[in-house]
Amino acid sequence: MIASEQYVIGVDYGSDSVRTIIVDAANGREVAASVFYYPRWKEQLYCNASLNRFRQHPLDYVEGLEETIKRCIVQAGPEVAAKVKAISVDTTGSTPVAVDKTGTPLALLPGFENNPNAMFVLWKDHTSVDEAAEINAHSIKFETNYLQFVGGIYSSEWFWAKLLHILREDEEIRSNIYSFVEHCDWIPFLLSGGNNIHQMKRGVCAAGHKILWAKEWDGLPPNDWFAALDPLLDGFTAKLFKDTYASDKPAGTISKEWAARLSLPTDVVIGVGAFDAHMGAVGGQIEPYHLSKVMGTSTCDMLVAPIAEVEDKLVKGICGQVPGSVIPGMMGMEAGQSAFGDAYAWFKNVLMWPLQNILSKSSVVSAAVVKQLVDETADKIIPELSRQAAGLPLQEDDELAIDWFNGRRTPDANQALTGAISGLALGSDAAKIFRAIVEATCFGAKAIVDRFNQQGVTVKGLIGMGGVARKSPFIMQMMADVMDMPIRIHKSEQTCALGAAMFAATAAGIFSKVEEAMDAMGQGFDAEYHPNHENVTIYKKRYEKYRRLGGFLEQEVMNNE
Repeated sequence: MIASEQYVIGVDYGSDSVRTIIVDAANGREVAASVFYYPRWKEQLYCNASLNRFRQHPLDYVEGLEETIKRCIVQAGPEVAAKVKAISVDTTGSTPVAVDKTGTPLALLPGFENNPNAMFVLWKDHTSVDEAAEINAHSIKFETNYLQFVGGIYSSEWFWAKLLHILREDEEIRSNIYSFVEHCDWIPFLLSGGNNIHQMKRGVCAAGHKILWAKEWDGLPPNDWFAALDPLLDGFTAKLFKDTYASDKPAGTISKEWAARLSLPTDVVIGVGAFDAHMGAVGGQIEPYHLSKVMGTSTCDMLVAPIAEVEDKLVKGICGQVPGSVIPGMMGMEAGQSAFGDAYAWFKNVLMWPLQNILSKSSVVSAAVVKQLVDETADKIIPELSRQAAGLPLQEDDELAIDWFNGRRTPDANQALTGAISGLALGSDAAKIFRAIVEATCFGAKAIVDRFNQQGVTVKGLIGMGGVARKSPFIMQMMADVMDMPIRIHKSEQTCALGAAMFAATAAGIFSKVEEAMDAMGQGFDAEYHPNHENVTIYKKRYEKYRRLGGFLEQEVMNNE
């Protein structure tokens, strides 16, 4: 039993917003919650979708951190605020930023306020496809395979490719950068008042999965490896780190400035940060050999297993396997899809085009009515598509799609790939196309499970988390049918923030290990989808067509490079 009246804060940075909750550490009860949508990101400032450039200003993060915690404090009251013991943070990733020697992002310095290269490079930014390809070609020239623990393929979504691209592209950044920092490492550093980059505690999660850190080579790959890749990287590892820390450890204590700004005690512990899906897997009560799927704009799929059982197995084409990255003492393995909810959002935007571009100029109805119609349609279009698609008969020769609308994350990262829809005819309507897109995302998820199974890490169950998992029975039933496995849906609406709160409680010493926090604070499951065996047979045949079509498209891309 833990002492009563102890509270912790979990902060979850997503792609569009930051969500903060205050939780009772004794039972996981949520006593306050707040969401802040990034205003600059909402306007797509500093972004260019046609170039696959997606940047976020650090002020969006700082303002969101302060505002959501303050709102939560107001909701919970001063008595709860006085009993807050710790804060932990999760973020998207790899989402790094160029900083000076004090650890300040360059975008917060005079002269860089509007330079996209001085901002956080969001996980889905694919401007460094060429650099990732160079890293992959470079790696095979050396006796030691420094990519072996990240699935053997480096992605343009990750740290080193993004750093190299920015250094090459921007002389101003090149002249002023001192180090490169992941979002999940910077926020704890900020909260604890850090002012020396070499004192920043870097989490093993980001370091192992995206930055090529491994205990086997006593830290990062050697400087010679990077210098041979590009002289711009010569000496850069000396400005980074050697040691890493699991998320059950403190990164520091809240600074006096931030304690005053947030009306919190001055002894609040700040936990080591991690990626959203990693903490989300803990918030969703991950179990060994169960794939925990955090399903939002993309998916991130986490699997943990006892280190002794899997340490000699290297799963090719995933996003890494790192001891202690999810649960300390366990091997953490990550996979995922670059577009999941984003694929549905793309199709929704296609269908919304007439309303946004023609109805908005209507001389028949007022601007206020137009806005109401557009907003109402935007809210209802996916639910209605889902309802109609669910009523369609399933046939082997239906429209078929490939889910690589934002490239392919796993298995075998390749951001040069694109989505496709085949089998279209004059009878293909919106519901049929939407169904094909949903099916493609489920097939992409199955390809991940197949890769784990083929490489000797057996997936024994599925856990669904996130907005899509909770809001769409149609998609989740199709997932169960395609996978031919049941999928349990976690009860919590905020598994990532809840996972952060669990780590906060552990970092503060309320629990001796995060598994105890999971048991005490976990909310359990409130839905489970089982396969419809009539559909399973047809989906197996359609999955083979998906694989053949995907293979053909990938070969075409390779032939054109």
